[in-house]
Amino acid sequence: MIIKKNIHKVFYLFLFLHLFLWILIPTLSNVNLPLDTIEALAWGSNLDWGFNKHPPFSAFIINIFYIIFGSKDWAYYLLSQTCVIISFIFVWKLAEEFFSNKIYSLLSLLILETIVFFNYTTPEFNVYVCQLPIKAATVYYFWKSINNKDLSYWIITGILCALGVLTHYSYIFLITSLLIFFVFFIKKNNKQIKNFFISFSIFLLILSPHLIWLADNNFQTINYALNRAGFEEKDIINHFINPIKFILKQTAMLSLFFLIVFLVSFLSGAKVRTMWMSTFYLFFGVLFFYFLRDIINLKKVKNFLFIFIFLFLLSPITYLYISISNDFKRTDYPGKEIAILVQDKWDNNFVNEIKIVIGDEWSAGNLSYHLNSRPIWINDLKNKTSNITEDQGVIYTGNPKILKKICPGVFGTIKPVGYCMIGKR
Repeated sequence: MIIKKNIHKVFYLFLFLHLFLWILIPTLSNVNLPLDTIEALAWGSNLDWGFNKHPPFSAFIINIFYIIFGSKDWAYYLLSQTCVIISFIFVWKLAEEFFSNKIYSLLSLLILETIVFFNYTTPEFNVYVCQLPIKAATVYYFWKSINNKDLSYWIITGILCALGVLTHYSYIFLITSLLIFFVFFIKKNNKQIKNFFISFSIFLLILSPHLIWLADNNFQTINYALNRAGFEEKDIINHFINPIKFILKQTAMLSLFFLIVFLVSFLSGAKVRTMWMSTFYLFFGVLFFYFLRDIINLKKVKNFLFIFIFLFLLSPITYLYISISNDFKRTDYPGKEIAILVQDKWDNNFVNEIKIVIGDEWSAGNLSYHLNSRPIWINDLKNKTSNITEDQGVIYTGNPKILKKICPGVFGTIKPVGYCMIGKR
């Protein structure tokens, strides 16, 4: 069988083509970066141990790319696909632990291309895309940990679990699943308890700065997550409707992860959002082929490959068509042109650089990304006004009717946003 002889070549070719297509297509078709990517870049311009919506790790990673590549859009599509490719590699590595026949390992990976969370939605770098490699690596190293006496696997697992939580709190679902598995596992091998507590201590140590930040900031990130989940839901019928919606969206409970999440939704009435579960499909292929490997006819694997190739190409083609044919998307926002207009007006009125932009993550965040001075983004000043001087160069963005009345500097409008500029003349 040709594919059996060239299994590794097919694997590497698949990784390359995925990387190439999903960097090229959005780079050619999108005028502006997607919302979540701009949002992460805004946070990255003013790094902290947490933000109003999410923990800090995705902002930290994207800021590294900004330091290296600057405001080149393709770099952030590269970042997204790097996350996807690394996750695919760990899925492959875990599959090798279960299958002696590498064809099953390859099929476990290729089938993921039929799921939109690993292709169509990936150009938008966000906390979920950032989680993909961390989650895949966590499961792999946890598996190695419980099957080996090497402490290094446990240390890596603890680090990865902390980084996962620092990316998005939904990571707790995975940690809970692994913890339950470990409890059953130690009945057979209680010598691993010491290694587990070392791993757990490392997990808490890495997480501690964020926990301190949460306490200092009224737990605003957790409150945002709870509000998004709808834990305040009082209508008893939604305790049934919301988990049913979750099941319909996710199609089935694919693993222990979903059982836990379903129970959380059922008992609390919380809305479990579709994107929260996007990363949990990573090992669907491994699970699928592990249970069905004995009834799959490998002689017909070429038929699967033809179907795979069709779906593999369909997704980027669909993305390209929708991107080109629809002119009212966030990715059509003329962020670069607006930044040029703002910079020209600034240069005509002030002698210093723009150092701070204030406003929502989209309008102000785009300025932070596109302006050459890369000003830091701030959502609002609150009690920080006294810390800002005119030498720093500040631009407020927001409702033009309000800003025009209160602007102490130079005011301008680029519909529908108003800009108030305060600088040194």
